[in-house]
Amino acid sequence: MSFLILYISYLCGMDFLAGQTLLIDKPKEWSSFDVIRKIRYTIRIKKVGHAGTLDPLATGLLIVCTGKHTKQINDIQDQEKEYEVAFKIGFTTASYDMEHPEINPVDAQHITQEEIKAAMKTFLGEIEQTPPIYSAVKVDGKRAYKAARQGKDIKLKSRRIHIYAFEYLKQDAEDPMIHHAHIRCSKGTYIRTLVHDLGQVLKVGAYIRELRRTRIGAYRIEDAWQIDDFAAKYQVPREPKPRPEDKPSKG
Repeated sequence: MSFLILYISYLCGMDFLAGQTLLIDKPKEWSSFDVIRKIRYTIRIKKVGHAGTLDPLATGLLIVCTGKHTKQINDIQDQEKEYEVAFKIGFTTASYDMEHPEINPVDAQHITQEEIKAAMKTFLGEIEQTPPIYSAVKVDGKRAYKAARQGKDIKLKSRRIHIYAFEYLKQDAEDPMIHHAHIRCSKGTYIRTLVHDLGQVLKVGAYIRELRRTRIGAYRIEDAWQIDDFAAKYQVPREPKPRPEDKPSKG
C-alpha cells in the first residue's frame, strides 16, 4: 500500500484498506465484476468484493466491501432482498430475461390483473426453486451458463427459498402484456425463475423485461452511489514511473 493511496484516503475520509461498505447503483449491461474492477482501479487496492451478484441486464443495489469489510460479505448476503420487476406474459426466453429472443408465443390477451395477482399468491412462503440454466451456479466445477451456451444438457438441483411478498403494481401503459411487480425474498432467490414459474402457472409464459434491486437488509438504493460519481470523487492518481535519470547510478 503506497503512501499516496493512504494520503488520498485520509484526505477524503475513506480508509478503503481498513474497510468500507459501499452502496453502488449498478448500471445496466455492467456485470457485477465490472463494478468491482472499476472500484479496484479507482481506489488502487485489490481487496474488493461484492455481496450478491446482479445479472448484467439488471440494475440497482450492489453492495461492495473493501479491505477488512470483505469479512462481512457472507452476513450481508444472508439478508432479505427487495426488487422491482417488469415482466412480459405470452412469451418465454431461454434465459428467462432479454438476453435471449422471445420464444413459445401464446395468446395472453385474456389474462386479467386479478388472475396474475391470484397466481402470485401461490408463490408466497417457503418454496422449492430451480435456478435458471443461464446462471452462475456451478455444475461439476463449471458455471452453468457456460455449459448452456455450449448446448450441453444441464440438470440443476432445486433449493428452498422464501418469498415474503409478491405484489402486483401496475400494467404497462404502452404494452398491456407487460406488468410490474414488487418482490421481497430470501437470499438465493432467482427472480428470473420466479417470473418464469409465474408464467407457467398462468399457462402463457413470462419473462423479465426489467429488474432492479432496491434493498438488501437495511441497505437501500436511495443511498447508493452512481459508479461514475464515486470514481470522480475517490480516484487515486497513478504514481508516475521513475524516469531513467531519476534512478540511482551504480558505483
